[in-house]
Amino acid sequence: MTVLYRLADAARNLYRKRHSTIEQEHGRRGEDLAHRYLRRKGLTVVSRNFHQRSGRGELDIVAWDRQTLVFVEVKTRARTDFGGPGRAVGMDKEKDLRRAAGEYLRRTSATAEQARFDLVNIVLTNPPEIEWIKDAFPFGRTL
Repeated sequence: MTVLYRLADAARNLYRKRHSTIEQEHGRRGEDLAHRYLRRKGLTVVSRNFHQRSGRGELDIVAWDRQTLVFVEVKTRARTDFGGPGRAVGMDKEKDLRRAAGEYLRRTSATAEQARFDLVNIVLTNPPEIEWIKDAFPFGRTL
């Protein structure tokens, strides 16, 4: 199965190189790595790149961790010269993620009590460094 994932990634990456900036390529590669990492850790991925109808928010990965619905934000950097990837998640980003998660919950009839936000930080070294932060910020915090 790993060979199939690598072939699919290679085909996607070839297309992306022609149609994306280097930052977009890094982001997509990070999301692919996070997707596989979380699956290896036992999560069931149910959605990738879920867009809110209003267009403001996007959920990189939505997955089930047993009975908990997990909204995963993936942050990828080529290097850590200016700090780790997670520094890019500020209050505005949290607000957008909460809105998108709220819409996802309304569409699926899940509840906020069974949901959490995780953060996956990826540094594209060789091999990539992956850090998974569970419950990165609370679901119901008001801004």
